[in-house]
Amino acid sequence: MAGRMAGLIEGFLHKRVLRRWKQAADLADQADPETLRTLRSRARGLRRNLDRVIHVAEHRLALPVIGSNVMRKPMGTDWSWRPALWKGPIPVPGFSSVPGKAVISDGTTIFHDCRRSELTIRQIRNTRAADIAPFGFRMDVFRFDGSFLSLVIDLPEEGARGLKLKHLLRMDVIVEMEKPLEIFARLNIKHGPNVEQIVRELPLNEEEVAVEFDLAYSKMNEKRVEKLWVDLIFEGPEMNQIILRDVTFSRRPRAEL
Repeated sequence: MAGRMAGLIEGFLHKRVLRRWKQAADLADQADPETLRTLRSRARGLRRNLDRVIHVAEHRLALPVIGSNVMRKPMGTDWSWRPALWKGPIPVPGFSSVPGKAVISDGTTIFHDCRRSELTIRQIRNTRAADIAPFGFRMDVFRFDGSFLSLVIDLPEEGARGLKLKHLLRMDVIVEMEKPLEIFARLNIKHGPNVEQIVRELPLNEEEVAVEFDLAYSKMNEKRVEKLWVDLIFEGPEMNQIILRDVTFSRRPRAEL
């Protein structure tokens, strides 16, 4: 009730201020110089703050909405998902000298074997007109004396539920790099005591890339699928900045012949 009353009072005051400035504008050409100088000073002060509000509002409202799950999905998709790292703000947006195993957010972990870490990571806000994911993920790699750098993404239970050999699992990535490097995606399927792995290289000739894992070529036991995760493996990342603007997953059954 108090909130509603405050809203009514604020609306009333806003209308009163608008009416007052409309009257001042209508009478400006008849006002004496002293009154006109006072009105001009007050109007300029008001305009500075109004311009700030408009500028910030237009910038923020042009950004992808935080929590948005809008994504490009192939026809026939029966499951799709965007990891939390690209969907909403994380508790710790970034840190430097990343250790050999570092949990970035729920279900996303960085692994490397450097003796001395010169890796910095940060979640960033996407601002480009082409972006539909609210956030991106940036890695700055300086000296790299290790043999591997990977970003591990655990897929939710819904992605494994009902998974069949007839399914195609697709990963879409929007990536930027300072200089070319190879990125591999390895799908891991835990079924019973075994783990089936399928590796694909990301075709990085374009900014928006996609890879598909055809489960018909795997030895997966449909009745025992427990868990899915994907390793993004970065080959030769030294002295490079890598930005993953978006990462999404989708699943669809293969067309029947």
